[in-house]
Amino acid sequence: MRRIAGPILLSTVLLLSGCATDKRGDALTHTMIEYANAVRWDGFEAAEQFVDPKVRAAHPLTDLDRERFKQVQVSDYDDGNGPIPAGENEVRQVVQISLTNVHTQSVRTIVDHQLWRYDPQKNHWWLESGIPDINQEN
Repeated sequence: MRRIAGPILLSTVLLLSGCATDKRGDALTHTMIEYANAVRWDGFEAAEQFVDPKVRAAHPLTDLDRERFKQVQVSDYDDGNGPIPAGENEVRQVVQISLTNVHTQSVRTIVDHQLWRYDPQKNHWWLESGIPDINQEN
């Protein structure tokens, strides 16, 4: 009986650790999709809710930022190859965002270097790099 209990216990531990990894991976997938949708369809102010609250408090959006966001519409959000692990609870992602100026209809593309961190207690991914800088020069 003891010979059977050891492998069963080991299998159970491995399955449970796999569930934690799946839970984190599922949360990342869901967060990335929701964030891309927020940027693409709801705007940068909606996307701000994905930014870590500590980062938001340290770097709040200014009125000028909000006015600039109103002048552009996201016409494309390309996450390339998706997130790349950057540590145990971190991923990095490089995204190309095409912006259309609502007044001139000119289109330009910016590059957003994202850093995401996972909070295991809340099973939540937070954007640490903040909202993209839409004032980048091409």
